[in-house]
Amino acid sequence: MGAYRTIDDLDVAGKRVLVRADFNVPMKKGKVTDSTRIERGAATIAELAGRGAKVIILSHFGRPEGKTVPEMSLRPIAPVLSQALAGLPVAFAEDCVGEVARDAVARLGNGDVLLLENVRFHPGEEKNDPAFAGALAALGDLYVNDAFSCAHRAHASTEAIARLLPSAAGRLMEAELDHLERALGRPERPLAAIVGGAKVSTKLALLGNLVAKVDSLIIGGGMANTFLAAQGKPVGKSLCERNLIPTARDILAQAKAAGREIVLPVDAVVAEQLAAHAPSRVVAVDAVGANDMILDIGPRSVEHVVSVLARMKTLVWNGPFGAFEVEPFDNGTIEVAEAAAELTDAGKLVSIAGGGDTIAALNAAGVTARLTYVSTAGGAFLEWLEGKALPGVEALKTSPTRAAAGG
Repeated sequence: MGAYRTIDDLDVAGKRVLVRADFNVPMKKGKVTDSTRIERGAATIAELAGRGAKVIILSHFGRPEGKTVPEMSLRPIAPVLSQALAGLPVAFAEDCVGEVARDAVARLGNGDVLLLENVRFHPGEEKNDPAFAGALAALGDLYVNDAFSCAHRAHASTEAIARLLPSAAGRLMEAELDHLERALGRPERPLAAIVGGAKVSTKLALLGNLVAKVDSLIIGGGMANTFLAAQGKPVGKSLCERNLIPTARDILAQAKAAGREIVLPVDAVVAEQLAAHAPSRVVAVDAVGANDMILDIGPRSVEHVVSVLARMKTLVWNGPFGAFEVEPFDNGTIEVAEAAAELTDAGKLVSIAGGGDTIAALNAAGVTARLTYVSTAGGAFLEWLEGKALPGVEALKTSPTRAAAGG
């Protein structure tokens, strides 16, 4: 785990432990509609409570912009969290700082769990305000960050607070960091990365970082069209960022100079419109017509990608190969996903994926549970792949080590 601690390193019995969770979950009419994040976050909370901690949960919900917005209250989370904790009661406080929060914390016994109100109801949260962080820290003796999905944001409950209390990574954070380190920090080689999605412009930093680290860089989705155009291929009416063709050429040159393999489509599924079951055909990338839109990779491209994966030991995946939300332009992504799952099942490949579109595509392919690890963190996962330091992780490395008094 490196320079930060885990909850194995904390003596939590009788201590007030502040846990930063990410319970920003889908909700409709005051009811949680997808409790996945709550269920995943319950493991750390249950373990701390089982070890006799007084567990105090910090989280955000939505974007209230520093104001109290009743529809963004965390109150509906409490019963769902209680259910995820096998019926352990979860108390709720109407604020996350001040007298209301202090009184609620004071009532806790060892092994009790308390959920505080939305930290983003206070402007100091997103401003990473030291005074607000201090008010949060005053409620606890120890701090545990279990919200990797928020670690790319320097907010009071993710960054400043970790510098005020002895801190550690929760089980979710620990798993995320371990798998990401396994993917890029110390991967088994050869290492491949699949980078897909619509635009090169949104993933320039990612491509630049990966070219320096991977053995094979597989480019798909709309962004592949810009690279094909950079090679002089016709792309018709396909999504293509023509202003970034010189940048694509630079990336191709960097890869060649570094001895990296770049894998681009050799054939494509094209149609004249993006619509479900629109008339489509497969063409070589040299034969894309003036009115054609490239909407997926073709069967020869799928075979090529699968053959590359078959000689890899590690795969990092971010982004689909085509317009996977619309049939039949989901085939390429699904077939590659199934191949990656089979290689993972056989113990031949460590496969780590993340990003919202990627998860949706893997879910559509029915293989999410078969990959080694799928990160639910969108922005944080992407920024980590880009090689950026994440404030919430860096703060854990510099947190105080002296045991806190109180309890």
